[in-house]
Amino acid sequence: MPPEFAARVLAILQQLPAGRVTTYGALAAQAGYPRHARHVGRLLRELPDHSGLPWFRVINASGRVARPGTPEADWQRLLLEADGIELSANGSINLRHYGWPDGYFGQP
Repeated sequence: MPPEFAARVLAILQQLPAGRVTTYGALAAQAGYPRHARHVGRLLRELPDHSGLPWFRVINASGRVARPGTPEADWQRLLLEADGIELSANGSINLRHYGWPDGYFGQP
């Protein structure tokens, strides 16, 4: 990926408000790189623990935390819940309600 890819993605991620989520694909599209969701995932996975960026607010296109059942996914779920985001019993998040940016996930 070009060097500006990471800068664009991380700049948009920094704007993601508390209590809202986005998907890897939506984040890639906002950065100008549609269909590069996997690259976003790889970039977020490589963030240092002390980055201060809200990586945990990025979920998969199904509205769920990626890689369920892993310690990382459990940690992400806890962070989302602490952020005020409700997850269903099966771990899904209502993107129409919590999705960002507004209008991207079919909000009224």
